[in-house]
Amino acid sequence: MVVFGSNGLAAKVPTAVVNGNIDNRESTTVLTHATIHVDANTTLENASLVLQNDRIISVNPSRLPEQAVVKDYSGLHIYPGFIHLDATVGLPEPDKRPPFSWDKAETLNSTKEGAYNSNEAIKASFQAAKHFKTDEKTNSKLRAAGFTTALSHRKDGIMRGTSVLTHLADMPDELNILNTSVAQHYSFDKGSSKQDYPISLMGSVALIRQTWMDADWYQQQSEMVDFDLAAVNEHKQLPKIISTDNWQQTLLAQKIANEFNTRFVVRTSADSYQNLPAIKATGQTLIVPLSTPDAPAINDELDTWNVDFNDLKEWEVAPYNPALLEKNNITFALVPDDSKKGLDTFLKDLRKAHQKGLSEASLIKALTQVPASIVGDDRLGRIAANNLASFIVTDGPLLDDQTQISESWVAGQSYTVSGLPQLLPGRYQLMYADNTYGFDLSQEGGKYKLKSIDSDDPFSYELSPSGNFAQLNVKPKADKKDKDSTDEDSTDEDSTDEDSTDEDSSDEDSSDENTTEAPQAIELFGYIKDRQLLALDQQDWQLTKIADPESEHKEDEANAIQWPAIPSPFTAYGMAKVDNNDSVLIQNATVWTNEENGILENSDVLVVDGKIKQVGENISAPKGIKIIDGEGMHLTSGIIDEHSHIALLSVNDVAVNSSMVRMQDAVNPHDVNIYRNLSGGVTAAQLLHGSANPIGGQSALVKFRWGVQSPEDLLIDGADGYIKFALGENVKRSRSSNSIRYPLTRMGVEQVYRDAFTQARAYEKAWNDYNSLSQRKQKSTTAPRKDLAMDATLEVLNQDRFVSCHSYVQSEINMLMHVADDFGFNVNTFTHILEGYKVADKMHEHGVGGSTFADWWAYKWEVNYAIPYNAALMNNEGVVTAINSDSAEMSRRLNQEAAKTIKYGGLSEQDAWKMVTLNPAKLLHLDDRMGSIKVGKDADLVLWSDHPLSIYAKAEKTMIDGVTYFDRSQQTKIEQTIAAEKNRLIELSKNSGGKNSNTKSMPPRTFECESITGHQEFDQLFFM
Repeated sequence: MVVFGSNGLAAKVPTAVVNGNIDNRESTTVLTHATIHVDANTTLENASLVLQNDRIISVNPSRLPEQAVVKDYSGLHIYPGFIHLDATVGLPEPDKRPPFSWDKAETLNSTKEGAYNSNEAIKASFQAAKHFKTDEKTNSKLRAAGFTTALSHRKDGIMRGTSVLTHLADMPDELNILNTSVAQHYSFDKGSSKQDYPISLMGSVALIRQTWMDADWYQQQSEMVDFDLAAVNEHKQLPKIISTDNWQQTLLAQKIANEFNTRFVVRTSADSYQNLPAIKATGQTLIVPLSTPDAPAINDELDTWNVDFNDLKEWEVAPYNPALLEKNNITFALVPDDSKKGLDTFLKDLRKAHQKGLSEASLIKALTQVPASIVGDDRLGRIAANNLASFIVTDGPLLDDQTQISESWVAGQSYTVSGLPQLLPGRYQLMYADNTYGFDLSQEGGKYKLKSIDSDDPFSYELSPSGNFAQLNVKPKADKKDKDSTDEDSTDEDSTDEDSTDEDSSDEDSSDENTTEAPQAIELFGYIKDRQLLALDQQDWQLTKIADPESEHKEDEANAIQWPAIPSPFTAYGMAKVDNNDSVLIQNATVWTNEENGILENSDVLVVDGKIKQVGENISAPKGIKIIDGEGMHLTSGIIDEHSHIALLSVNDVAVNSSMVRMQDAVNPHDVNIYRNLSGGVTAAQLLHGSANPIGGQSALVKFRWGVQSPEDLLIDGADGYIKFALGENVKRSRSSNSIRYPLTRMGVEQVYRDAFTQARAYEKAWNDYNSLSQRKQKSTTAPRKDLAMDATLEVLNQDRFVSCHSYVQSEINMLMHVADDFGFNVNTFTHILEGYKVADKMHEHGVGGSTFADWWAYKWEVNYAIPYNAALMNNEGVVTAINSDSAEMSRRLNQEAAKTIKYGGLSEQDAWKMVTLNPAKLLHLDDRMGSIKVGKDADLVLWSDHPLSIYAKAEKTMIDGVTYFDRSQQTKIEQTIAAEKNRLIELSKNSGGKNSNTKSMPPRTFECESITGHQEFDQLFFM
């Protein structure tokens, strides 16, 4: 770490050339009579601050130094300078990412010349200090917002290199730099990289994992040079700061940190309020932009219909985010948001955050002490002896609406912002001609505002400065009658003179003792010196400041804050509260067991602690257990969707072998489609990678526990690992004539698998050989490189991870079974498999299951030979067959999809029902825990209003592990609550008085196999 000094350095460089006389004296300045806010919790009244060069020498000394420049800062406030932790000031703009198109040739390899990482998104070798140039224009804007120090990094890439800590002074580059290497910076955004991989959230995470492991391996070898891996190792001990786009990524950052026994400081997207319990549980320190969204524009009934509940709720709650973080004891720093107006409105946004409950102490701390701690510089963040003289001067308490920043001092150099007020604001007393007058003086927009102390005061006051001189006018307040009189009288000179004369004579003759002389206007002239208004020599008057201005904010206002209701999950249906009771007796239902005893009429099911305890008739209810009357209803095990993409933030990555990516990294526990699936009786699913590549990512097996906070809370404990493979048009890029990515043919797809499996066996041998040498204590060779893709591919070969393969065409289905046979493993499931009826006998022989659509076809060439009898024919051949959705819409009607196998194929009702319950459980190796109603299994149950295969059947209650997550009997009440809350927010928005933004509410994104996401500039379907 290299640390430079600041402005004091210029006079001490021996080789410096001085233009003029040499002056080696130390410059000492004293600011007196100020209110000094030492830190967030300490304030000194009428205090002095002693400065020398770039340092604070002392705070409020008992004796001021001699031969110092003394400045009277009476009425002014001094605060520690703010530290901006998410700046780019002084750094070059990153290159722009080229426009994305799937109809162009891919960029497979890095286009960057030199010994840099093979992936352009890894820019760990970038050192901001080497590219820093003082930017006086931006410095001025930052100082105007209260910042005196900035931590700048280049916002480009997944590993962005190191940041530089700088003064925001207009000094030479090298003098502005405080610390050349402060932190390593990360994100999940690939930035300007031209390469296709990664294109997904889970791909970005996989790249971080692999790069960190590569850096460890790099230290052990000497055969290659990689500047980026070297930089990762060189700066390993620096703090790590990661930028995230949502709270889900904030949790993901902690997950990665835990894996590698490290920590991140997280620059959030200001949405932590949407999942505060999970954010708090991470223990992370956050960098929080101030977000004050405009109210949604609601101009007519169509806007009312279209505006989304979430958009309205975000508008209401977002300004409370800092206060809610404080309330939850979460450590955070504050920065402006990234919008163009973010810096301009920063002080206004700070005050709004305070109005919404953020205490002044926490606010100041989040701008000073917390950032100083993050950058590890104890010379910043407080007004203290030996600290840098970087602070701001305000003309009133910082959080008062009219307060302005007068000066910004950076490393001992003073910069004018709004300028010191010519006169001190406060309460004044005017003595003139034996009369006393009183008013409050304030400054707004560069103009003086004088207000009478007493509302009954007959006078009003005006102050008109001109340079160092000023005119003070005391005017009688206009009487209402005088105000209503006509202009004709006032403009008639003769009439005015005559009236005046009569009035004077009548006053002299009057004997009315109650008559008093009318107030007279007074014009006083003075000059301004040391921010006091003094009378000119020929006038006899005196203006004295008798009190400081009253603060316009009160700290105890926070106690009266009306905290907004925050649904959990943060969506309309987050208002559906879950009763965590997991023990219940369901009586008198028609029970579909999916076991040998088939369908039981008028039977009971007892659930205790989330497990099925007893099945039969006339079961006695244990004491205190909840009882549900199921008379006239059907009770089944929960539906299991073997192939789903809901509850994910991203679906596809595009590396030919993407086995290193994990869908668990992209799980969104608050996706509203979870609740919608529960309403259709779905309790569990396999969340699969998409079908953009031959070897896709690792699956996530989940139960739909609505309302949990963490993605891990959805995962099924102890479930086997699965991975997505894919065949056919999507993989070989059939609809992109310009594609150059291998493979481009179905034959090439086969070769991808053979190559990957051959490489995995070689990888296994290399590690076995190395471990054998290690056991014999012969460690002369470097350990093989740890390869996450090879690890997962090897798991497939060793049957530690199981394949669910996207497929359509008979020939390719045969091909993959042959490849699997050659390499000694079984394919677990062919999904979609619309030509499965052609090879059902071979599938049965191989031992592979099929998960298919009931009647989807003709949406691309390779599905033209699909028939609706497919599922029944595979089932009748002995293939374990399931009906899946691959759709957030279809998944809510899987009971009806299963019923189609009765119409097309004549399956029995029980066999049809197994298509969406027991059979998918078998395909996922979960049939010992779910898929049927059997003693000892998980109580994943659905109570239906009618025959479960009927189009009239509705899921009345859906339970997971005995807990009711969906209850239709409560749905009307929930809908009414949502409607009432939305109407309240609409009225609040209409009456907000603020600037309204155009309403652009969009439904939540849903994904299918072909969805490609990851770039900000597009969100399209790939080979639909």
